[in-house]
Amino acid sequence: MTTLNPERARPAESNGGSAGGSRRYVALLAVATRAAACPLALLGGCRGVLDPQGPVGAGEKLILLDAVAIMLVIVVPVIVATLAFAWWFRASNARARYLPDWSFSGRIELIIWSIPALVIMFLGGLAWVSSHDLDPAKPLPAGAARPLQVEVVSLDWKWLFIYPDLGIASVNQLVVPAGAPLHLRLTSGSVMTAFFVPQLGSMIYTMNGMVTQLNLQADHPGSYPGLASQFSGDGFAGMHFETRAVAPAAFAAWAADAKSSGPVLDASAYVALSRQSQDVAPFTYRAAPQGLFEQIAMRELPPGPGPLGGGSSPKSEKAP
Repeated sequence: MTTLNPERARPAESNGGSAGGSRRYVALLAVATRAAACPLALLGGCRGVLDPQGPVGAGEKLILLDAVAIMLVIVVPVIVATLAFAWWFRASNARARYLPDWSFSGRIELIIWSIPALVIMFLGGLAWVSSHDLDPAKPLPAGAARPLQVEVVSLDWKWLFIYPDLGIASVNQLVVPAGAPLHLRLTSGSVMTAFFVPQLGSMIYTMNGMVTQLNLQADHPGSYPGLASQFSGDGFAGMHFETRAVAPAAFAAWAADAKSSGPVLDASAYVALSRQSQDVAPFTYRAAPQGLFEQIAMRELPPGPGPLGGGSSPKSEKAP
């Protein structure tokens, strides 16, 4: 019968324990690294909101920061108190008083209920005041610049922008003069979705048979991504558009160029455009008749087919 020598067995046990400890350390390090990356990944989605390029976006950023600061009034003391209590009432601290029969303190109840109540009051007041200040339908101070009127129609799966004062239209491209207020009227030629340019502010819904209003402004020239923030079917993921803020002279040149080329957006062209299509490249219409937006909103023109139930959709067609 063979017997093991305890002196020889110990090194093997020690090595196994060391290897197991190393593996646990590597696993914990990987978990900690991923946990540290999570806040950065979440902040990536807030890049546009935290980098506003207009007065509405700046107001929304201020609301966000104020709300976070107010909530930290509770969060930070709770974290500190949790660590302090865990340290003070550790098993080795003989000075800590252990009161197993304690159940109620009026002073503590007053503190733990009054502070959250005050925080809710502050947050509610902030939301109330800012909601009225940033009402989407509230016109922005125009100053010397006259607001640019733009009529927006969401389709499957693209955006139509009509400039009624200029008599032109564009698809998946919103070109505006920098520094001038924008007054947008929005409807849907298909299912309900939402219009959102994060750096300019205020998401708002578009609905078939209804008209919503939105006032925005781009303070500086630049390109700002816009998107549909409400799921609307197969092509939703590619339902993006570019908002280009340019100098007034460049905007006038773009409008003149749009009037000199491209198709005419009449009723038949709109019906063709409303057919489902995905990843449509931006293009312009050289002419858009007055009242077309009202015809779409009042359903005088047929709406798009919209996504179908049962996991199927009409075959997407290429836009003109």
